Amino acid sequence: MLATSASGINFAKYRTLRGFLALYGVMSILILALMATLYYESMKAQMLSSHRLAMQLQSESYVPRLKTWLESGHVLPLFPTDLAYKTALYGYDKDLLVGNLNQKHHDFSENIALHNGYIHLIIALSPYGLGEYYLVFETRDDELWRHQALTNSLIFGSFLFLILGLIGFSLSRMFLRPMNEAIALLDNFIKDTTHELNTPVSAILTNIETLHEYELPPLVEKKLKRIEIASRTISTLYDDLTYLVLNHDLAVHNSPINLTHLLQERLEYFRHRLEQKKIVLELTVEPDITFIIDTTKATRLVDNLLSNAIKYNTMEGRIHISLLEGSLCIEDNGIGIPADMIERVFERYTRADKSVGGFGIGLNIVAMIAREYDLKITIASEEKKGTKICVNWEHKSLQGCQNSL
Repeated sequence: MLATSASGINFAKYRTLRGFLALYGVMSILILALMATLYYESMKAQMLSSHRLAMQLQSESYVPRLKTWLESGHVLPLFPTDLAYKTALYGYDKDLLVGNLNQKHHDFSENIALHNGYIHLIIALSPYGLGEYYLVFETRDDELWRHQALTNSLIFGSFLFLILGLIGFSLSRMFLRPMNEAIALLDNFIKDTTHELNTPVSAILTNIETLHEYELPPLVEKKLKRIEIASRTISTLYDDLTYLVLNHDLAVHNSPINLTHLLQERLEYFRHRLEQKKIVLELTVEPDITFIIDTTKATRLVDNLLSNAIKYNTMEGRIHISLLEGSLCIEDNGIGIPADMIERVFERYTRADKSVGGFGIGLNIVAMIAREYDLKITIASEEKKGTKICVNWEHKSLQGCQNSL
């Protein structure tokens, strides 16, 4: 998966909105198409009704002439013509006997029909006492009704579509209001939690550092390490929450950062967590890799990638870190990510495995920073085999980070 950017909860929210609008749009189009079809058929029926009346009136003067022709011996050259319409005479078996129609008539189930641009009126002659004959009148369709129907459908359809669009926009706002309220509630909760975490976590870490200066019994030292691991985990979460809440208010100072040194510092920060899970660390790190970035953002990016690799790894697992010119890759052999979750791991509050703690904001922060600095993120993962995430700041480095696990 290639993640060039991610907008967290906004992405999830607007994906839901797009789904709603797509469904609403399809329904609106179907409704408008149905209305246009009904209007088209209505205009067609109105046109046929008008021609039926005119043809029937004309037949009143034509039928007597036809009767005279039939009684005079059916001389084909003398078949009476009509000045207004083309005419034809069909027998009881619906076969053409004589006539000058442009379009041969086949369907006698309707008394008037439109075929290939010609209108046919079918008149049974048995009521006139002329036997089982059928008289067909023909005239060409000028299609003015069709142009009018299409023009009116386009004009009124556009107007109705605009109205439906405004209704859809209003419905979408109502649809998103509960979600926005829930997001605001969650953000307020995070702000309150962040505020309350700062003081106790700082006090715990300060006292732990003080206690390290004394010679302590092994059992106490072991318990102290556990406390330090838990405290640093909370501290990392605090840093993430602070960045998430205050991101837009923080001053950004971009400067050349030695990523090699930063990586070494963060590995030392996570050393106790690595030791706790007995994780084997494999490093392929070039010296003095630099990149122009804000120090806080670089730290958050590295910390979250390392934290996830540790958190979702197995006991006595393995983590391979590769820091080369243009790319940083962190690969673990942990629990992996389900295939249906890979596309969503960069969304805020999304966790691939809910059995592991956290708010689901780490990779979202990584994606936010990547988008800000035009970094490219590639992720490859397979359940029960592990995950590999690469951050690239040079396009030429992309190929090396898309290798499969």
